Amino acid sequence: MNKYELLYIISSDADEQTREAIIEKFSNMVTSSGGTIETFDKIGMKKFAYPIHGRQEGYYVLMNFTSEPTLPREMEKQMMITEHFVRKMFVKKDK
Repeated sequence: MNKYELLYIISSDADEQTREAIIEKFSNMVTSSGGTIETFDKIGMKKFAYPIHGRQEGYYVLMNFTSEPTLPREMEKQMMITEHFVRKMFVKKDK
């Protein structure tokens, strides 16, 4: 099992219900695959330093978790096909 940090941004045009469903979906991916979520922080709406895909702001979520090495790649694939995603960044942390 490896430790990871995931920061992702959800589009500002997603309503609160959609945003919560996206957050729950990716949290459940970690727990259902046998991983554990160590810390979870809904940072909230932040203005971007520069426009991204024509948007000026987005909803930031930071999650630290432990999982098998294959999970981040699977999560990344799901994020690419999930509507309302602006950016994502996985970082493998030292043990």
